[in-house]
Amino acid sequence: MNTAPFALHEALAETLLPYSIPNDSDGAHDIAHITRVWNNARAIAHVEGADWEVLLAATLLHDCISVEKDSPDRAKASSLAAAAARGHLAPLGWDTGKVDATCHAVEAHSFSANIPTETREAKILQDADRLDAIGLIGIARCFYVAGRMGSALYEPSDPHAKERALDDRSYAIDHFETKLLTLSKGFKTGEGQRMAEARHQELLDFRSAFFAQVGA
Repeated sequence: MNTAPFALHEALAETLLPYSIPNDSDGAHDIAHITRVWNNARAIAHVEGADWEVLLAATLLHDCISVEKDSPDRAKASSLAAAAARGHLAPLGWDTGKVDATCHAVEAHSFSANIPTETREAKILQDADRLDAIGLIGIARCFYVAGRMGSALYEPSDPHAKERALDDRSYAIDHFETKLLTLSKGFKTGEGQRMAEARHQELLDFRSAFFAQVGA
């Protein structure tokens, strides 16, 4: 795999990248996603500070176990990834504290897991990953995943869900209300929050244009 996006830490990237993507058929959680999350994490860490090796290792391994969005085990994905990450980190010879910090960041990054972030690196990774779930990239990923799950774009008789329950497993646009538009309030770092505000506005603008174009 290409380690160029992880310059200055290419040896670490070369060791861990083979474990980063367990399901190469999922375009929402591929090497492009890993790279975007790392770019977000770097941007935040340059302002907030971080242990760069821990942050990169956690970024590379945060999705190292693949659990589909519609699986009943989805909330366990980050815990499973953290357990797998511990094994992948063993050959590096890191001390226990550094390994623990990396695994904590992996486990706590997930929206579904709802695990408190206790370290700076965990806060940064969670923010970096959530940034990739909002804004224009987040919109693209939302509809991509909806297609994988066999969802429709919207419910034509009631797109706004005024007289029905929101159902994001059936209608992609419902996912804006059930999740995407809630994410900008949960950022853990000041820089991550600042970056999230512009992307949140992109979600709002897209949703308004979407409803206008479907005649709602």
